[in-house]
Amino acid sequence: MATITSLVDTTTTTNQGKPGDTVQINGTGLATTTRVNFGSTSVTPASVSATLVTFVVPSTAPCSGQVSVSVTSSAGATSNALPFFVIATPTTTGLSVTCLSAATGGSVTLFGTNFLSGSQVGVGSVGNVAVTPTQASQVTFTAPANPGQVGTVSTQAVTITTAGGTSASGTTQIDYYLAPTITSVLPTSGTAGDEITVNGTGFVGVDSVTFTDSATATALAVFTPISDTQLVATVPGGLAAGAGTITVHTCGGNSNAQTFTII
Repeated sequence: MATITSLVDTTTTTNQGKPGDTVQINGTGLATTTRVNFGSTSVTPASVSATLVTFVVPSTAPCSGQVSVSVTSSAGATSNALPFFVIATPTTTGLSVTCLSAATGGSVTLFGTNFLSGSQVGVGSVGNVAVTPTQASQVTFTAPANPGQVGTVSTQAVTITTAGGTSASGTTQIDYYLAPTITSVLPTSGTAGDEITVNGTGFVGVDSVTFTDSATATALAVFTPISDTQLVATVPGGLAAGAGTITVHTCGGNSNAQTFTII
Protein backbone atom coordinates (compact mmCIF):
# COMPACT_ATOMS: atom_id res chain seq x y z
CA MET A 1 0.00 0.00 0.00
CA ALA A 2 1.12 3.53 -0.73
CA THR A 3 2.46 5.60 2.15
CA ILE A 4 2.65 9.41 2.10
CA THR A 5 5.53 10.95 4.06
CA SER A 6 5.16 14.65 3.20
CA LEU A 7 3.31 17.27 1.17
CA VAL A 8 5.23 20.17 -0.35
CA ASP A 9 3.63 23.10 -2.15
CA THR A 10 6.20 24.09 -4.79
CA THR A 11 5.34 27.78 -4.45
CA THR A 12 5.60 28.08 -0.66
CA THR A 13 7.86 25.02 -0.04
CA THR A 14 5.55 24.13 2.87
CA ASN A 15 2.32 22.17 3.25
CA GLN A 16 0.42 25.43 2.74
CA GLY A 17 -0.79 27.03 -0.45
CA LYS A 18 -3.66 28.17 -2.61
CA PRO A 19 -5.77 26.92 -5.54
CA GLY A 20 -3.62 26.63 -8.66
CA ASP A 21 -0.43 25.71 -6.80
CA THR A 22 1.40 22.50 -7.65
CA VAL A 23 1.87 20.14 -4.71
CA GLN A 24 4.36 17.30 -4.42
CA ILE A 25 3.28 14.15 -2.58
CA ASN A 26 6.38 12.34 -1.35
CA GLY A 27 6.29 8.74 -0.15
CA THR A 28 6.62 5.10 -1.16
CA GLY A 29 4.54 2.72 -3.25
CA LEU A 30 2.99 5.57 -5.22
CA ALA A 31 3.53 4.15 -8.73
CA THR A 32 -0.06 2.92 -9.22
CA THR A 33 -1.75 6.14 -8.03
CA THR A 34 -4.75 7.04 -10.18
CA ARG A 35 -6.24 9.84 -8.13
CA VAL A 36 -5.45 12.29 -5.36
CA ASN A 37 -8.09 12.77 -2.70
CA PHE A 38 -8.07 16.46 -1.78
CA GLY A 39 -10.66 16.52 0.97
CA SER A 40 -13.87 15.43 -0.72
CA THR A 41 -12.57 16.35 -4.19
CA SER A 42 -10.98 13.80 -6.54
CA VAL A 43 -8.02 15.24 -8.45
CA THR A 44 -6.19 13.64 -11.39
CA PRO A 45 -2.42 13.56 -10.75
CA ALA A 46 -0.17 15.67 -12.97
CA SER A 47 2.65 13.11 -12.67
CA VAL A 48 3.20 9.76 -10.95
CA SER A 49 6.27 7.79 -9.92
CA ALA A 50 7.07 5.28 -7.19
CA THR A 51 8.12 8.00 -4.73
CA LEU A 52 6.51 11.19 -6.04
CA VAL A 53 3.05 12.28 -7.18
CA THR A 54 2.25 15.84 -8.19
CA PHE A 55 -1.13 17.52 -8.50
CA VAL A 56 -2.64 21.00 -8.76
CA VAL A 57 -4.73 22.33 -5.88
CA PRO A 58 -8.24 22.48 -7.36
CA SER A 59 -10.30 25.65 -7.72
CA THR A 60 -12.95 23.95 -5.59
CA ALA A 61 -10.64 24.05 -2.56
CA PRO A 62 -12.08 25.87 0.46
CA CYS A 63 -11.17 29.53 0.90
CA SER A 64 -9.04 28.57 3.88
CA GLY A 65 -8.48 25.82 6.39
CA GLN A 66 -7.13 22.27 6.69
CA VAL A 67 -7.76 19.61 4.05
CA SER A 68 -6.78 15.92 4.25
CA VAL A 69 -4.78 14.64 1.27
CA SER A 70 -4.39 10.97 0.34
CA VAL A 71 -3.93 8.91 -2.83
CA THR A 72 -5.86 5.98 -4.24
CA SER A 73 -4.29 3.25 -6.40
CA SER A 74 -5.62 1.50 -9.49
CA ALA A 75 -6.54 -1.40 -7.20
CA GLY A 76 -8.71 0.89 -5.09
CA ALA A 77 -6.40 1.02 -2.05
CA THR A 78 -6.15 4.39 -0.29
CA SER A 79 -3.04 5.60 1.50
CA ASN A 80 -2.72 7.39 4.80
CA ALA A 81 -3.74 11.06 4.79
CA LEU A 82 -1.69 14.14 5.65
CA PRO A 83 -2.97 17.68 6.23
CA PHE A 84 -2.67 20.50 3.70
CA PHE A 85 -3.57 24.03 4.69
CA VAL A 86 -5.33 26.27 2.17
CA ILE A 87 -4.28 29.88 2.73
CA ALA A 88 -6.93 32.54 2.09
CA THR A 89 -6.21 35.28 -0.43
CA PRO A 90 -5.40 38.54 1.37
CA THR A 91 -7.57 41.63 1.05
CA THR A 92 -6.68 45.26 1.73
CA THR A 93 -9.08 47.76 3.27
CA GLY A 94 -7.10 50.94 3.91
CA LEU A 95 -3.93 52.77 4.88
CA SER A 96 -2.83 54.83 7.88
CA VAL A 97 -1.91 57.73 5.56
CA THR A 98 -3.33 58.83 2.21
CA CYS A 99 -0.26 60.54 0.77
CA LEU A 100 3.53 60.61 0.88
CA SER A 101 6.38 62.82 -0.25
CA ALA A 102 7.78 61.57 -3.55
CA ALA A 103 11.22 62.65 -2.37
CA THR A 104 11.26 60.57 0.81
CA GLY A 105 8.44 58.01 0.93
CA GLY A 106 7.63 57.12 4.53
CA SER A 107 6.09 54.83 7.11
CA VAL A 108 2.69 53.36 6.23
CA THR A 109 0.41 50.85 7.95
CA LEU A 110 -1.65 48.69 5.61
CA PHE A 111 -4.93 47.27 6.91
CA GLY A 112 -6.86 44.24 5.67
CA THR A 113 -7.27 40.51 6.21
CA ASN A 114 -5.23 37.30 5.93
CA PHE A 115 -1.81 38.96 6.20
CA LEU A 116 0.02 36.48 8.44
CA SER A 117 1.89 34.65 5.68
CA GLY A 118 2.76 37.90 3.90
CA SER A 119 6.13 38.23 2.20
CA GLN A 120 6.00 41.61 0.46
CA VAL A 121 3.97 44.77 -0.03
CA GLY A 122 3.85 46.20 -3.54
CA VAL A 123 3.56 49.95 -4.11
CA GLY A 124 2.52 50.19 -7.76
CA SER A 125 5.40 51.01 -10.09
CA VAL A 126 7.46 52.44 -7.21
CA GLY A 127 8.64 49.06 -5.89
CA ASN A 128 8.20 46.16 -3.49
CA VAL A 129 8.98 46.05 0.22
CA ALA A 130 9.73 42.82 2.13
CA VAL A 131 7.49 42.38 5.18
CA THR A 132 6.90 39.86 7.95
CA PRO A 133 3.43 40.55 9.37
CA THR A 134 2.79 39.74 13.03
CA GLN A 135 -0.94 40.41 12.78
CA ALA A 136 -3.53 39.09 10.35
CA SER A 137 -5.15 42.49 9.91
CA GLN A 138 -2.28 44.97 9.51
CA VAL A 139 1.37 45.42 8.65
CA THR A 140 3.63 48.50 8.86
CA PHE A 141 6.26 49.12 6.20
CA THR A 142 8.41 51.91 4.81
CA ALA A 143 7.17 52.94 1.39
CA PRO A 144 10.07 53.82 -0.92
CA ALA A 145 10.62 57.24 -2.45
CA ASN A 146 9.48 57.88 -6.02
CA PRO A 147 12.40 59.86 -7.48
CA GLY A 148 11.32 59.48 -11.10
CA GLN A 149 7.93 61.13 -10.57
CA VAL A 150 6.99 63.79 -13.12
CA GLY A 151 3.42 64.86 -12.31
CA THR A 152 2.55 66.65 -9.08
CA VAL A 153 0.54 63.66 -7.84
CA SER A 154 1.16 60.00 -8.68
CA THR A 155 -1.45 57.50 -7.48
CA GLN A 156 -0.08 54.03 -6.73
CA ALA A 157 -1.91 50.80 -5.88
CA VAL A 158 -0.83 49.11 -2.64
CA THR A 159 -1.04 45.29 -2.52
CA ILE A 160 0.25 42.50 -0.30
CA THR A 161 1.48 39.08 -1.41
CA THR A 162 1.09 36.06 0.86
CA ALA A 163 1.04 32.28 0.47
CA GLY A 164 -2.61 32.78 -0.45
CA GLY A 165 -1.81 35.02 -3.42
CA THR A 166 -1.78 38.76 -4.05
CA SER A 167 -4.55 41.11 -2.96
CA ALA A 168 -6.61 42.85 -5.63
CA SER A 169 -4.92 45.87 -7.21
CA GLY A 170 -6.76 49.18 -7.11
CA THR A 171 -8.78 48.63 -3.94
CA THR A 172 -6.19 50.46 -1.80
CA GLN A 173 -4.16 53.36 -3.18
CA ILE A 174 -1.71 55.98 -1.98
CA ASP A 175 -0.74 59.31 -3.55
CA TYR A 176 2.84 60.49 -3.95
CA TYR A 177 3.29 64.29 -4.06
CA LEU A 178 6.09 66.42 -5.43
CA ALA A 179 6.97 69.38 -3.23
CA PRO A 180 5.43 72.71 -4.35
CA THR A 181 7.50 75.53 -5.81
CA ILE A 182 6.90 79.28 -5.38
CA THR A 183 7.91 81.37 -8.38
CA SER A 184 6.68 84.79 -7.25
CA VAL A 185 4.57 86.72 -4.75
CA LEU A 186 2.63 89.88 -5.54
CA PRO A 187 3.08 92.32 -4.00
CA THR A 188 6.48 91.55 -2.51
CA SER A 189 5.78 93.43 0.69
CA GLY A 190 2.83 94.12 2.93
CA THR A 191 1.42 94.47 6.41
CA ALA A 192 -0.91 92.38 8.57
CA GLY A 193 -4.25 91.88 6.85
CA ASP A 194 -2.98 92.44 3.30
CA GLU A 195 -3.82 89.82 0.69
CA ILE A 196 -0.83 88.41 -1.17
CA THR A 197 -1.02 86.42 -4.41
CA VAL A 198 1.39 83.48 -4.39
CA ASN A 199 2.29 81.94 -7.78
CA GLY A 200 4.07 78.67 -8.40
CA THR A 201 3.58 74.99 -9.18
CA GLY A 202 2.34 71.97 -7.33
CA PHE A 203 -0.26 73.80 -5.23
CA VAL A 204 -2.31 70.61 -4.87
CA GLY A 205 -3.64 69.75 -1.41
CA VAL A 206 -1.98 72.79 0.21
CA ASP A 207 -2.38 72.46 3.98
CA SER A 208 -0.46 75.51 5.22
CA VAL A 209 1.13 78.79 4.17
CA THR A 210 3.79 80.09 6.55
CA PHE A 211 5.22 83.60 6.90
CA THR A 212 8.65 83.92 8.55
CA ASP A 213 9.78 87.38 9.73
CA SER A 214 13.20 89.00 10.02
CA ALA A 215 13.61 87.55 13.52
CA THR A 216 12.81 84.02 12.21
CA ALA A 217 9.48 83.97 14.05
CA THR A 218 6.76 82.18 12.09
CA ALA A 219 2.98 82.51 11.71
CA LEU A 220 0.44 80.54 9.72
CA ALA A 221 -1.60 82.49 7.21
CA VAL A 222 -5.24 82.18 6.24
CA PHE A 223 -5.22 81.28 2.55
CA THR A 224 -7.57 80.58 -0.34
CA PRO A 225 -6.55 78.14 -3.10
CA ILE A 226 -7.18 79.52 -6.60
CA SER A 227 -5.62 76.82 -8.78
CA ASP A 228 -2.73 74.35 -8.87
CA THR A 229 -0.45 77.31 -9.62
CA GLN A 230 -1.89 80.12 -7.49
CA LEU A 231 -3.28 80.94 -4.06
CA VAL A 232 -4.10 84.07 -2.06
CA ALA A 233 -2.75 84.39 1.48
CA THR A 234 -3.49 87.01 4.14
CA VAL A 235 -0.45 88.42 5.92
CA PRO A 236 -0.79 87.33 9.58
CA GLY A 237 -0.31 89.71 12.49
CA GLY A 238 2.37 89.68 15.15
CA LEU A 239 5.40 89.52 12.85
CA ALA A 240 8.44 91.78 13.01
CA ALA A 241 9.03 94.27 10.23
CA GLY A 242 11.75 93.55 7.72
CA ALA A 243 12.79 90.99 5.16
CA GLY A 244 11.22 87.57 5.64
CA THR A 245 9.89 84.68 3.59
CA ILE A 246 6.77 82.78 2.56
CA THR A 247 6.60 78.97 2.21
CA VAL A 248 3.81 76.66 1.05
CA HIS A 249 3.40 73.12 2.40
CA THR A 250 1.67 70.07 0.91
CA CYS A 251 1.99 66.34 1.42
CA GLY A 252 5.06 66.60 -0.80
CA GLY A 253 6.84 68.81 1.74
CA ASN A 254 7.78 72.47 2.00
CA SER A 255 8.30 74.73 -0.97
CA ASN A 256 11.29 76.98 -1.43
CA ALA A 257 11.28 80.08 0.78
CA GLN A 258 10.22 83.09 -1.29
CA THR A 259 11.32 86.54 -0.10
CA PHE A 260 8.62 88.78 1.36
CA THR A 261 9.03 91.94 3.37
CA ILE A 262 6.82 92.77 6.36
CA ILE A 263 6.10 96.46 6.50
